[in-house]
Amino acid sequence: MRFVFLSIFLLLSLLAQGQSREFRGAWLHTVFQGQYKSQTTEQNRAYLCRQLDSLNAAGVNAVIFQVRPQADAFYASELEPWSTYLTSGGKAPVPFWDPLEFMVEECHRRGMELHAWLNPYRVTSNTKQSASLPASHIARKHPERFVTYSGKMYFDPGLPENREFIGKVVDDIVARYDIDGIHFDDYFYPYPVAGKDFPDSKSYAKYGAGMKLADWRRHNVDLLIEDISKRIKAAKPWVRFGVSPFGIYRNKRTHPSGSETSGLENYDALYADVLLWDREGWVDYLMPQLYWELDHKAASYRVLVDWWNDITPRNHIYIGQDVARTMDKNELSEKIALVRNRSNISGNCWWPGYEVTRNRGGVADSLATVHQACRALPPVYTWLSAERPDPVSGLRPVGMDSFSWKASEPHGRCSDVVKYAVYRFESRSEIDTSMPGALITVTPDNEFTATVGGVYVVTAIDRVNNESEVSAPIVLQ
Repeated sequence: MRFVFLSIFLLLSLLAQGQSREFRGAWLHTVFQGQYKSQTTEQNRAYLCRQLDSLNAAGVNAVIFQVRPQADAFYASELEPWSTYLTSGGKAPVPFWDPLEFMVEECHRRGMELHAWLNPYRVTSNTKQSASLPASHIARKHPERFVTYSGKMYFDPGLPENREFIGKVVDDIVARYDIDGIHFDDYFYPYPVAGKDFPDSKSYAKYGAGMKLADWRRHNVDLLIEDISKRIKAAKPWVRFGVSPFGIYRNKRTHPSGSETSGLENYDALYADVLLWDREGWVDYLMPQLYWELDHKAASYRVLVDWWNDITPRNHIYIGQDVARTMDKNELSEKIALVRNRSNISGNCWWPGYEVTRNRGGVADSLATVHQACRALPPVYTWLSAERPDPVSGLRPVGMDSFSWKASEPHGRCSDVVKYAVYRFESRSEIDTSMPGALITVTPDNEFTATVGGVYVVTAIDRVNNESEVSAPIVLQ
């Protein structure tokens, strides 16, 4: 009986603290955010560092940073103007800085992944923005390729030249920045407005080829997703492509394969056949936005977690969590437990990350001290590469409380070692890297300074999170 109670205690402890492998993301959006434009370059850098420090302390290991909110750029681009949420008139920031470059460097310095988040089709959010687009914007150069729906401007998804342009934007980011992923959110065809149909009749007449309108619209998005996937993998096969769709694929009343829900649907309203993208291997992860309460009448979180788990995904599934609704309803512990008890779900992502850094309802405290108290490495993308890196060698003491090891040189492959995991144990007999709490830090550096003595080992981690065998141990007094 004592053994049973002990086993249950250890299981509950593990569920609370987390697994040794878990995606723990946070979205940092830039759209509709006024702070970046109102702050100086140095203030923005300091602000983002504070965000990352706070997220890191809460156990977050991946940041999804919005770099293309509205066909504009939070990075130096020759294809699109600087974002209206960073500067005015499409001009470069003064003093100059590149937010994406900065975020890549700062995330990697903290051992965190950086996924560059793009909204594919949205150009503006109101008529005022549409009227003030800079002359260099592609919508000014080729207005015939854009449509306005409910006062907002969009790329027409039915035009091949628009898919090509969006592909070039992705090509540019992947080629020039050392990102870990490209991320699309839930905005494909826009959320429908009652009584208004999306104005794509001209492109449908030209390219519809006898397809039903809904099927043609889905086909357009499929073509974009497939093309983006192929572009990414041709350039850098280790860069992940992920999508965070609206949380309901289809309702059962619409199709037998759907969930027991009664909300808006990806497939029928946004024309996003996200399950097809997973089956075809075009996306490396899906991150459905399950922003509802546990027992929401129309879209129960409980129901939807099980539905997404039961689709038996080809690749990874993570769950998008709404911080405000979760904390306001005191549902954090149960939501995390439901995810961790599902065999086909590999982690969570917190929306928005700013609510975590503000500690909404104590969320940062709860993550840091309970639910993500033990650090975790992100999941491995074995379909991209299953080859484990060589073990770390050359461990040697550097003074009384530090040690170093030989660094590996990258060669432009998935198997490149890009960071190292440092583990601490009380004795040699305890060495087990799956032990909760053993992982002390993840770092791109090949040196570590300890704050306490113990037995330390180091592993090498490659670009898709394969981990080497442990190094020879080193003992610090």
